[in-house]
Amino acid sequence: QVQLVESGGGLVQPGGSTRLTCAASGTSILAMYSMAWYRQAPGKQRELVAQITGDGRTNYAESVKGRFTISRDYGTITVHLQMNSLTLDDTAVYYCNADFMVKTGRDDYWGQGTQVTVSS
Repeated sequence: QVQLVESGGGLVQPGGSTRLTCAASGTSILAMYSMAWYRQAPGKQRELVAQITGDGRTNYAESVKGRFTISRDYGTITVHLQMNSLTLDDTAVYYCNADFMVKTGRDDYWGQGTQVTVSS
């Protein structure tokens, strides 16, 4: 089975920084097409925040460009989201998403989510 384990987040002051990590595990993973971070604020739809592909290309939501950076660890299936200059609007549950080729075919996976609260 594939598991995505998220860590990081918590309470951060406006203007502050935090880093999220998503570590994937599973003996059935054959390749990574992409991994991404989504977020969902109360009363809003889940939205894409940042994505990184297997060959290292990145994509960001306009609202986080220049403030957030997604990166990956080569050798392990781990991605990080460095979040700087946080604002109240960044408060949300952040979910890790992965698009993997596994032994049974291509599939999509989600983490449980980690809360990021920006507040003074």
